[in-house]
Amino acid sequence: MPAIVIVGAQWGDEGKGKATDQLGESIDYCVRYQGGNNAGHTIVVDGVRYALHLLPSGVLTPGCIPVIGNGVVIDAGVLLDEMKALADRGIDTSRLLISANAHLIGSYHSTIDKVSERFLGKSKIGTTGRGIGPAYADKISRLGIRVGDVFDEKILRQKLEGALDQKNHLLVKVYNRRSVDVDDVLVEFKGYAEALRPYVTDTSRVVNTALDAGQTVVFEGAQATMLDVDHGTYPFVTSSNPIAGGACVGAGVGPTRIDRVVGVVKAYTTRVGSGPFPTELLDADGERLRQVGAEFGTTTGRERRCGWYDAVIARFASRINGLTDLFLTKLDILGEWERIPVCVAYEIDGVRHDEIPMTQTEFHHAKPVYEFFDGWGEDISGCRAFADLPANAQRYVRALEELSGAPFCGIGVGPGREQSIPLRPLV
Repeated sequence: MPAIVIVGAQWGDEGKGKATDQLGESIDYCVRYQGGNNAGHTIVVDGVRYALHLLPSGVLTPGCIPVIGNGVVIDAGVLLDEMKALADRGIDTSRLLISANAHLIGSYHSTIDKVSERFLGKSKIGTTGRGIGPAYADKISRLGIRVGDVFDEKILRQKLEGALDQKNHLLVKVYNRRSVDVDDVLVEFKGYAEALRPYVTDTSRVVNTALDAGQTVVFEGAQATMLDVDHGTYPFVTSSNPIAGGACVGAGVGPTRIDRVVGVVKAYTTRVGSGPFPTELLDADGERLRQVGAEFGTTTGRERRCGWYDAVIARFASRINGLTDLFLTKLDILGEWERIPVCVAYEIDGVRHDEIPMTQTEFHHAKPVYEFFDGWGEDISGCRAFADLPANAQRYVRALEELSGAPFCGIGVGPGREQSIPLRPLV
């Protein structure tokens, strides 16, 4: 049975949770491998909408074991509140497993995130202010607090003293803010210990054992390829590696264990935060896409920037992730347009580029080269087979598939679990 990585192939918010959910009850484990509560998945099951921020999408699949891997940074308060909210709605979260090596976000991380973003002024990145970047910075600086540390008060205090000594100098002397008291943070983290204890384990061993036993494991990232800290539109990126290669590091499995890599793309493109976006629409079409597509952040509620489909980015994502499949979402949103542009290349200073340019400066100056496709002008949300789609919708899908570097395995035609068209099986 396969190990499947599901990754966003644009700037995020593509509907990765829906793609994961479409695998249904064939999933034994669903592993979140990076990111924090600065992103979210919205999944609709039997008309009921669920917004997930830290919990893997598999928590909504009966029998599936959801896993938070070592590559995730966890705001424990947010996680426990999310678990309680789902439990109050009748969703069993008791199967959750959390890596002892995952790093924790403290309140001081959020403080630093917000003040440093304000300090950047016009050069701000557009972070959510939830402390994700500073928590990852501590991890790389070897000043982080891991989940397993909350069970040893002596070690926890030593680590907090080392982490906060530096930060208090920064807060007081640079940002003119109050220092953070070690005892206050100690109490904050210790308060999570007993609530987290039943779920904490060596998740790498658990996942590898499951793969040895022939069980199906889905690895699920947050954000997306173009927000990857190494391969995205740096510096307007997240602080981790959402690409498929990040699944190995963030879940503790070897690359030879991965069987399929599924990229998820919208039938158009969105992004949040600052940074280049060649197909962005700052007109009535952009606002129409935002309203019809309900393009507002699951976690933050922020308006998403909207634009036409960018096949250059899709090809880049196919290459950088080694995609075996693409899952196309939100095709139904385009039903109102008579003509639909698709970006097939960029024009930069009079020169055509069929691939993403090498430098940040060039990408900032990239202008889309469009091909145009006839719209279909009807509601397709009830279609359940490719043959049910209008002819122009079929042509649009096949054109995107040819331009994007990987075959399509499915199409989303609405937010509901049942509103999908399978094209080829994943398991």
